[in-house]
Amino acid sequence: MKISTKGRYGLTIMIELTKRHGEGPTSLKTIAQKHELSEHYLEQLIAPLRNAGLVRSIRGAYGGYKLAKEPQEISAGDIIRVLEGPISPVEGIEDEEPAKRQLWIRIRDAVKDVLDSTTLEDMANFTEDGESDPYMFYI
Repeated sequence: MKISTKGRYGLTIMIELTKRHGEGPTSLKTIAQKHELSEHYLEQLIAPLRNAGLVRSIRGAYGGYKLAKEPQEISAGDIIRVLEGPISPVEGIEDEEPAKRQLWIRIRDAVKDVLDSTTLEDMANFTEDGESDPYMFYI
């Protein structure tokens, strides 16, 4: 399974909204500038995310977008399914011979498990060194 720019940029939008969760709405222009992406392309991606109930739009001069749910309630799988469609390594799994079908099913299930068990909160707290514990204190 290959995730296109739709899925990758959609995750970028959602992670940025997670990092700003509780601070008010965030404009797509802000996200586009920070990540050097096309604002127009992000506008195309936000509509299905809004229609799926993952984000809310706020109108006005200081408007933008906010998460519609708590970050720990939205998984990477939720976002990828909205923007990319069903998660499957190949099309027509049911038409494959049994040995290959089992392989494709195992691969599909492994990918689903990772995507569905990884929340926006997990991704927003991930650091470059692989640590994801935001509560580490040094004395």
